[in-house]
Amino acid sequence: MLLNPGISLLLAVAFYLLWHGRRDHGYVLVAAAGHLATALGFLVQDVMPPLPFELQRIPSNALFLLAGILLMGSLLGHYRLPVPWRSFSIMGGLGLAALSYFLLVQPNLNYRILSISFALAAISFLTVVDLRRTGRTNLVDRILLWACLLTGINFLVRPIAIIWMEGGYIDYVGFQQSLYWTTVQFSQSLVSIILALCLMVAIAQDLISQLQTDARTDTLSGVLNRRGFEDVATALLARHEAPLALLLADLDHFKQINDHHGHMAGDAVISGFGRILLDMAPAGAVKGRIGGEEFALLVPVPTPEAALALASALRERMATPLDASIPHTTVSIGVTMAGPGDRLDSLLRRADKALYRAKRAGRNRVSLHRTAPRQEAAC
Repeated sequence: MLLNPGISLLLAVAFYLLWHGRRDHGYVLVAAAGHLATALGFLVQDVMPPLPFELQRIPSNALFLLAGILLMGSLLGHYRLPVPWRSFSIMGGLGLAALSYFLLVQPNLNYRILSISFALAAISFLTVVDLRRTGRTNLVDRILLWACLLTGINFLVRPIAIIWMEGGYIDYVGFQQSLYWTTVQFSQSLVSIILALCLMVAIAQDLISQLQTDARTDTLSGVLNRRGFEDVATALLARHEAPLALLLADLDHFKQINDHHGHMAGDAVISGFGRILLDMAPAGAVKGRIGGEEFALLVPVPTPEAALALASALRERMATPLDASIPHTTVSIGVTMAGPGDRLDSLLRRADKALYRAKRAGRNRVSLHRTAPRQEAAC
């Protein structure tokens, strides 16, 4: 009798401690509440003194339904999907209403079993439908989806099959010594552990992914840092067959901004240009801050003219004052096209030559580097 409440309490404590360390993950606290509700449901049903007319069955099964709603809601919350609390509540309410009817109005133990089981199955199946929308295909996410599906099948098929095999139950004395109750005790602990472990592993994977993203991201500008840019850009160069262009941008007179307005103003300018890159860079572009005031953009474009047009649009946007509180500055951009077998370091060298030409031409310029020197252009 203490197996399921003991396991559920341990899981509730584990999820609470996990939430305590990451309070921005509210769904983890929801999972803790779900396992706590499971433990309380078993304690009310199996441990507390019986009430007249078996009325303890109503709060115990209400807790089981609440646990199912909270646990399925926590899974959807992990994937940032909207939780259908209203639909869950309607399914749980209908199950509890049916149980109350077959307990107090027309007593029938078999129908009471089916009422709660079918409600929990419906909640599980609705969760499966929503989880399929995530499109995630890694192993843990697939296991979690299948675990939810098997949970729903368990609640739907098991009571029908066992009641049919055993011919139904007349009272709770025979019920609690039956094959059905034995499978409930076993399957509930197994399902709880599987779902909890899968959710914990999924949380751990997301945390690791977030740490990796943070390690490769420049927090000031919001784009990749140099290491992150080199990793992602090198991978894109290795696999991309369409034409690519590298844009190398340098904020003009940036040292004067720091000297005259202070480093906070310089940080605001860097942050502002990072926002421009994030807003204007097309899909598939790799954006990075590779130096103090130097940015790089590796972008799929069909022609050098398209690369020049993008660079000119970035320059014009930066030439417009970002904000009254941010010192006005401009940007110079060097552009080069990637050829077959080009490495990132060779692209950076060519783009740097074009950038130097733009600086010499008076800054606030865009310069395109071509393989033939007489074809180079500045605008």
